[in-house]
Amino acid sequence: MLENNANSYMTPRQMLTVNEVAHLLHVHPNTIRLWSKLGTLKSYRIGKRRDYRFKLDDVETFIYKDAVRPD
Repeated sequence: MLENNANSYMTPRQMLTVNEVAHLLHVHPNTIRLWSKLGTLKSYRIGKRRDYRFKLDDVETFIYKDAVRPD
């Protein structure tokens, strides 16, 4: 489901930024940072600035964790 919409947001390494995930989930970027800090949404910290990055698969798992994933 997200693959079609997310392709325009994907970086070469298939990692999403905080803003890209926030846009996909229709929430504020600070909400994404909070969920990441709490461990609700799996994230990776990269670079000297320790920016958050997210794998699309992890975002999809977050969305469908209590539901059946559509084909």
